[in-house]
Amino acid sequence: MTENITLMEPLLPPEGTGELNDLAIDLVSKASSFAGMLNPVVSKSIGNLVRSMNCYYSNLIEGHDTHPRDIDRAMAEDYSSEPKKRALQKEAVAHIAVQKLIDEDKTPAFYPLSSEYGRWIHEEFCTRLPEELLWVENPDTGEKIKIIPGKYRNGMVAVGRHIPPRPENLARFLERFDEAYDANKLSRLQRIISIAASHHRYVWIHPFFDGNGRVVRLMSYAALKKIDVGSELWSVARGLARRKDEYKTLLQAADEPRRGDLDGRGSLSQKALVDFSEFFLNICIDQVEYMRSLLDFKTLSERMRIHVEEMIALKELPKGSYALLREALLVGEFERGKVEEITGLNDRTARAVLYALSKKGLLVSDTPRGPVRLGFPVDVVERWFPLLYPATK
Repeated sequence: MTENITLMEPLLPPEGTGELNDLAIDLVSKASSFAGMLNPVVSKSIGNLVRSMNCYYSNLIEGHDTHPRDIDRAMAEDYSSEPKKRALQKEAVAHIAVQKLIDEDKTPAFYPLSSEYGRWIHEEFCTRLPEELLWVENPDTGEKIKIIPGKYRNGMVAVGRHIPPRPENLARFLERFDEAYDANKLSRLQRIISIAASHHRYVWIHPFFDGNGRVVRLMSYAALKKIDVGSELWSVARGLARRKDEYKTLLQAADEPRRGDLDGRGSLSQKALVDFSEFFLNICIDQVEYMRSLLDFKTLSERMRIHVEEMIALKELPKGSYALLREALLVGEFERGKVEEITGLNDRTARAVLYALSKKGLLVSDTPRGPVRLGFPVDVVERWFPLLYPATK
């Protein structure tokens, strides 16, 4: 049966919607001032931490609570002996690997808000999953369905009250999706707003049997980076997960049909799409502001100092430790031969401090003799970056 592609109109809020334009401008302003706050080396190191955080919160939205400590172990190939936990650890590693490809620009040439980019994410992610996570069950029939990486569904699905397009019509709906969100046809502000609007419309199409939410969150992340608004220092997934119920409620509301003559001219509610888009952009602004406050040099260095002094008092770190950590935060990385000058200690004592910090993972290096930079082991995340993750368990 052929379905009319106008069933998912409108795909964008009306151009010039005041509140949305104001939010888009505010996001650009705050993201731009945030972008150059840190030394690029420090930004890259924190980006690794944020990548893990993004994975954690995206998993949490899907109902998979893989704690940061378990993710950290998985990245070191230290997997649980418990099958279910091990599978979720491997899921986390898969997510981080795909986001790393995005962060390092190792992606196909497609614009992130496109069907082919979404297919690429799905294939890259699912190819890395363990076999047990590549099956879903039809809740009505009990039938087990195998997930094929990058392959669109060939059967019907239901998402709450919403029935997505039939499989034979997916190509047409995705073609319309590509056309509507083509960046070349949109103004700067429209491109930002389109990231919010497309987030709903992609899950409305629901092209895959499973993984659509994760795929679209990575598409949104990549699109924000593509237009120089997003960065590896913040993640919209954290904000969406912390307001998960509202996120899902607004997604469902945007599935609803038009609510009368004053609700646009499409088949779906224009107001609900605007409401979701405003929510999404507010989440982005909130996360930029949160990470900016967290990474302010004066505030972060003070949290580090207090924590290090406590560790020195407990004899877990030697005196002089904070001087090296502060230097790494300030300049990004430094040569090992400078530790005596930085700490004011004699060579042997200064090198002992460097060794202690390296053993704790607080300073890391690519080679045994190479320059050192900050590391962010999960043990210090709570103290240096409060509320980045939930309390350690």
